Amino acid sequence: MEPFPVDIDPKQIVRWIIAEHRITPSSLKIVARRTAEERQIPARADLHLGDEEREDLSEIATVATLEIAPAHPSDGWLMTIVVEDEIGPRGPGRGTMVEDEQPIDLDSFYSQFIRPERGTATVVAQANDSEAEARLSSLLASIENDRHGPGVVKQERAK
Repeated sequence: MEPFPVDIDPKQIVRWIIAEHRITPSSLKIVARRTAEERQIPARADLHLGDEEREDLSEIATVATLEIAPAHPSDGWLMTIVVEDEIGPRGPGRGTMVEDEQPIDLDSFYSQFIRPERGTATVVAQANDSEAEARLSSLLASIENDRHGPGVVKQERAK
């Protein structure tokens, strides 16, 4: 299962999923979560920081992840949207903001990370085989063309 990039705006994907959930019970499995990570500040000439200053500082980033999968795992695909929002540098003695992974709902993922276009968002997908890739491609076409209604996701499984 080799991941590949999806060339659809994350905002469009999440809006489609929210709309699909409102129209009909979806046959997609949705899992959203967020966490804060402490990272080392990279050595870059534009930062004008020496090694000692970089050692004293760390960067805090919030990472939000949305996993979209078929209700039937045997359908064999997974799409993941990851939003990385760098909060900025943090000096020594200011405490860490690193938090454990927290589950969030789809509306929170959209309102906190997608709608305000926080950070950098990427979308990747994986398919177990060519049949799973065909089902995923059909679903992506529905998202791209903003096709909704009863059975849209279920039709993808039948193909």
